[in-house]
Amino acid sequence: MLSSPWIAWALVVTSVLVVLAYEWRAYRIGERSPERTARTAHARLRQSWVQAMSGQPGFEIVAVQALRNSLMSATISASTAALAVMGAITLAGSSVAATLGHWSMVDALPTLLRVLMVAVLFASYVCSAMAMRYLGHASYVMSMPVSSPQRQALNSAAGEQVRRAGLLYSWGLRLFLIVAPIVAGIVHPLAMLPATLLLLVALHYFDQPSGSEAG
Repeated sequence: MLSSPWIAWALVVTSVLVVLAYEWRAYRIGERSPERTARTAHARLRQSWVQAMSGQPGFEIVAVQALRNSLMSATISASTAALAVMGAITLAGSSVAATLGHWSMVDALPTLLRVLMVAVLFASYVCSAMAMRYLGHASYVMSMPVSSPQRQALNSAAGEQVRRAGLLYSWGLRLFLIVAPIVAGIVHPLAMLPATLLLLVALHYFDQPSGSEAG
């Protein structure tokens, strides 16, 4: 621990604010220019895919198979996050419980970071699980015959479900990446800010759409 607990707290708070500022900036850019960020560009791509598949009779099985592939990816992410949550609780639970008996500025920070780590991992699991839910709903719609009136009435809903599933899957991965600087902060508060800056570099490239999507 650093010589002054206030320095440690300042580093941790600065790291959190930097991440929040980056996410807010990315959100605003996506609102103004959807083609400039991968999350919004990919969301439009998925909706375009639903529209294209909804006009191609005989491709229902192809559409469902594509959704199944996405569902498997979300399943792997959710399972990984769930295992990480259980491991984090196992490792951090005893230390958190021990700290509650003698609370202090020095002990509060690592305890808070451990709780934050569990919360972020759980949020990652929830995002991936919700992505699975939306993909499951969309697969029912996309498996209907293209010419059926039921399918025609639900095409827009399927597009919205696939869009939300993609955004939630993306957030599940982002939250999993955000765990890295938290772990660095648990090891030593001084390491959290540099780890956060490295995370932002990774997220910057993570948020760049491909050339075809950006153009």
